[in-house]
Amino acid sequence: MRIAKPYDACMMRMSFEKRRRLECLDSEALAHHQLGKLNWLLESILPQNQFYKEMLGGIELPLKSLDELSRYSFTFKDELIGNSETGDVAANLTFPIDNYVRFHRTSGTRGRPLVLLDTEDDWQWWIECWQFVLDVAEIDETDRVMMAFSFGPFIGFWSANDAVVARGSLVIPGGGLSTLARLELVRTAKVTALLCTPSYALHMAEIAAENQIDIRSSSVGKIVVAGEPGGSVASIRQRIEEAWNARVVDHSGATEVGAWGYANPDGTGLYVNESEFIAEFLSVESGETAGEGELSELVLTTLGRVGCPVIRYRTGDLVRPTWNSEGPCRFVLLEGGILSRSDDMMVIRGVNVFPSSVEQILRSFPEVVEYRITVQKEGEMDALLIEIEDHLNDSERVAKEFQLRLGLKVQVTTVPTATLPRFEGKGKRFVDKR
Repeated sequence: MRIAKPYDACMMRMSFEKRRRLECLDSEALAHHQLGKLNWLLESILPQNQFYKEMLGGIELPLKSLDELSRYSFTFKDELIGNSETGDVAANLTFPIDNYVRFHRTSGTRGRPLVLLDTEDDWQWWIECWQFVLDVAEIDETDRVMMAFSFGPFIGFWSANDAVVARGSLVIPGGGLSTLARLELVRTAKVTALLCTPSYALHMAEIAAENQIDIRSSSVGKIVVAGEPGGSVASIRQRIEEAWNARVVDHSGATEVGAWGYANPDGTGLYVNESEFIAEFLSVESGETAGEGELSELVLTTLGRVGCPVIRYRTGDLVRPTWNSEGPCRFVLLEGGILSRSDDMMVIRGVNVFPSSVEQILRSFPEVVEYRITVQKEGEMDALLIEIEDHLNDSERVAKEFQLRLGLKVQVTTVPTATLPRFEGKGKRFVDKR
């Protein structure tokens, strides 16, 4: 069964000008836009979506206000995970599996992998969400864009690949190649834009330096990063930009949600694409609705993904929201991007510490090539151990910086060069032994 698309037109026909108009909506107009799309979504998925039929039992459509959404339960990732008999396929599918054309699976770093499926129309929605990211990156039909990732079942840059194709750029796949081979392809194909994780952009720079390859003089002028918080962390973004002599643009998304976030022009944070997602913020301290700038968990509702929707989904991402009533974009801004995961927060001698804060300090030392952060329990307290590969072999200066910037004495040790793991996909530098 094919569902009619909202508002008369295929989303892929949305113009650059329309995206800018959506960004400029005032709060009342944006709420009206979101309510219309939310009611369309609910009418499209109910009653055949059994997962949300049970969760939203008794819902009266159409909703009169977005405030009514808060009456209903949150969705948690653990609830979506299927079982071995269904191949771990998500429980929130709307249609029989024969209606789906895309298969992706979460990385499983936080539990059993979750299989997500998308219909053809849902995939077009992913592609349109990515256009907001590509607008900021100023990627157009003149660009030659390399996808530097493995193209496995993890969502990675699959949707970005198709979004760039839809934009008319020349797409250069980098799957199945070594880092050195990718660097050679950057040179021979005259790549102008690179899409990868922040970790991998730095790793490519490391391999280039080892092989006397001058990537600063390459044709790459734009790097779009995703998969890790680094693109909105000033020290990490600066290192990538200096290494490549290119501009870095951050993006955030999730297999179970979609491509929901894109960088603000100065790179200091992420906008939530509120034309396609409803964002809520739960205070870490009180569990209630968060205020301006308050540390909070991001909760998202998708507005265009009929085949595999999520409603009031607890992402686990910790952010600080800022609302804008003026300017070219009035979508909610997350200062500093994603600060951490809710289950990664550490309490070190009474101080809340996030892995992203530790990484920002470590990346401020250009001689620190790679690192690993381990947290474990010592009695009732969290204890932090940091291993670094350091060209200066001087852990003391790094430890002093932690004392200065976090007010904490942190154990920092050096390890031999090339002994810590490197990452093409999401970096796994945070080891939680608690």
